Amino acid sequence: MHIAEGFLPPAHAIAWGVASAPFVVHGVRSLTREVRENPESTLLLGASGAFTFVLSALKIPSVTGSCSHPTGTGLGAILFRPPIMAVLGTITLLFQALLLAHGGLTTLGANVFSLAVVGPWAGYAVYRLLRRYEVPLMVAVFSGAFVADLSTYCVTSVQLALAFPDPGSGFLGALGKFGSVFAVTQIPLAVSEGLLTVLVMRLLVQSSKGDLTRLGVFLAGKRPGTRAETETVAR
Repeated sequence: MHIAEGFLPPAHAIAWGVASAPFVVHGVRSLTREVRENPESTLLLGASGAFTFVLSALKIPSVTGSCSHPTGTGLGAILFRPPIMAVLGTITLLFQALLLAHGGLTTLGANVFSLAVVGPWAGYAVYRLLRRYEVPLMVAVFSGAFVADLSTYCVTSVQLALAFPDPGSGFLGALGKFGSVFAVTQIPLAVSEGLLTVLVMRLLVQSSKGDLTRLGVFLAGKRPGTRAETETVAR
């Protein structure tokens, strides 16, 4: 997911930065409003950012010869909505570029767009859709985290295919190649991240019911902590 420093052509790097900027600006406003109106959210916000930082910093060699890692954005998107995750994800990517040599400053816009914008929005959309139809909380959490993770790598594949089309088959040929390297091999990690996110959410249900109720995690009319709201994915 971390496109390396200097890897993208300048025009592409600038374009992705421009595309990401409005989401980050909107996210800053949302984050400022959340902290001002609900200062008790600060600890949970920090935990969501730390969850993203730690998971996305893991580098796991894949069978294709590249490295893959979880993204950790699904949890924060479910708790605080995607705009706030655009900010937390951007901060995560900036620190990783500066301190861990993951990604880079020139490719920050592209990495933000895939991990901090598309991933959270895709995962949150799936989560909200399932909850609208009263799918059990943990099933929706797993699905949201899974989609947030996998969609990030799908977008990275598109970004690289646009920047480096195949000489013979063009964009579609390159998309197939990059997709097989990134998106397909990411599926087991996306499943693992979904299960880990469920585990964290179960702990939050036990320890922070008040915060989760205020954030709208529980369905209206259902008592927090009931079987319908804490069912595991295995059911």
